[in-house]
Amino acid sequence: MKKQELKISYFEYDSEKELTNDDAELLQKAREITDSAYAPYSQFYVGAALRLKNGKIITGNNQENVAYPSGLCAERVAIYAAGAHYPQEPIEAMAITCKSKTFHVAEPLSPCGACRQAIAEYEMRYQSNIKIILAGETGKIRVVSSISDLLPFMFKAEELKKV
Repeated sequence: MKKQELKISYFEYDSEKELTNDDAELLQKAREITDSAYAPYSQFYVGAALRLKNGKIITGNNQENVAYPSGLCAERVAIYAAGAHYPQEPIEAMAITCKSKTFHVAEPLSPCGACRQAIAEYEMRYQSNIKIILAGETGKIRVVSSISDLLPFMFKAEELKKV
């Protein structure tokens, strides 16, 4: 047996003012879309905004359902909308933020496992990293250069594609 260690690197910013203009705009779009999330059960509102290679910004927010597994996270709403409307355009960056009516979100929250795998699929599809910008309502902002920083042992479909 051999013990292995895994490290990730990320950037941490004290405020949006430290981000590039493009990344600050993306985070602002994610913040705006949280207001129209459908979250009557959790009161937890998540917004995602992604920037395509052509510069187009696509947004999504969480959509809950009384049958909880039927809802969909903001990240996948945005990714699947981009895939449906702009199937040839790679995703360059994604900003994800959240807020709650029942508590203050002061730390960046990371996507759930299903969303991480969906983001990974689009990185593999376009053979291009997706920068991910994570923010709470206030506080620090974390940025990773690829979903592999958040999902190091991701499922890859290479074996499924063999003839």
